[in-house]
Amino acid sequence: VVVASGAGARVGIDDSAYARAGARIAHVAADVYACELVAKVKELQPEEWPLLKAGSTICGFAQLNRDPALLDAVLRARINAIAFEAVRDAQHALPVLAPMSRIAGRLAPFVAQEALSSDAGSGVLLTGVDAVAGAHVVVVGAGNVGAQAAAVAAGMGARVDVFSRGAARREALAAADPSRITTHAIAGSDSACAARFAGAIADADVVIGAVLEPGRLSPRLITRSMLRTMRRGSVLVDVGIDQGGIAETSRMTKLSAPTYVDEGIVHSCVANLPARVARTATMALAAAALPLLRALASLGVAAALRADAGWAAGVMTWNGEVVHAGLAHDAGLPCAAGAWQRAAR
Repeated sequence: VVVASGAGARVGIDDSAYARAGARIAHVAADVYACELVAKVKELQPEEWPLLKAGSTICGFAQLNRDPALLDAVLRARINAIAFEAVRDAQHALPVLAPMSRIAGRLAPFVAQEALSSDAGSGVLLTGVDAVAGAHVVVVGAGNVGAQAAAVAAGMGARVDVFSRGAARREALAAADPSRITTHAIAGSDSACAARFAGAIADADVVIGAVLEPGRLSPRLITRSMLRTMRRGSVLVDVGIDQGGIAETSRMTKLSAPTYVDEGIVHSCVANLPARVARTATMALAAAALPLLRALASLGVAAALRADAGWAAGVMTWNGEVVHAGLAHDAGLPCAAGAWQRAAR
């Protein structure tokens, strides 16, 4: 096992801790990328592209759908990319992505409060005070991100409307806090649902985007014209920006400069929100990813994928070909589904 020098420094784990566990410390990135199997967190950065070795397997949050240049680099390098965000378990859930989603969902209301309190924000206090009601928060999506965001916002005293396609998830959320959380179906072809959604957006102090279609770009559910109906200084926290975001106005931001204003609305579109609590995120991600990484290392990549269809669901590219149907659709490329099954046994 090779660990990049300084990999854990910002979360209080120094190189000596990895060395005591038996790892070799690599002081140059090329030594890491010379390995057959590389585990990382964020998508491959441009400075890492020249280091990629054909036939190696890279596991991490791949984010290939939204970045044609990155996808081209991965295909040219002929590496095998396994996306943490698309790996599934026996229940068809997303076990590696889930803890990151829950962290991001819990953080989203606090991020919204910071934005509301900024110079560009409307100055609303999420919790309310005395006779002044708390904020109106609209959450779009009721999965791991949306459920956590709704629960935290409601717990802070906000009035929360959740829009989602999943009836079971809506019912569970509504039952959790019926006095503060109201749930609604969202369906583009239903005029009544569309009108209810547009009305909620117009009235919201905060909109939290929490829609995920694994392996696909996020649907653009919030138009520029809808944002124009909102009160100036209201906030959009687009947690799904990693997959392109849910608003026409969404563009990726960084922790160092997390917000911008468009159509009078403060946008917070940080691509890696769990990095704000990096130690907690590190521990949660390591625990979630370890079963997959152990299987890949002990069985061999192709054999491990053949043994578990859920892990195989996370394979995005294989030896220069796109093998994930969702990625192929978004990129307009042919899909060589199951190419890894032809690898040497």
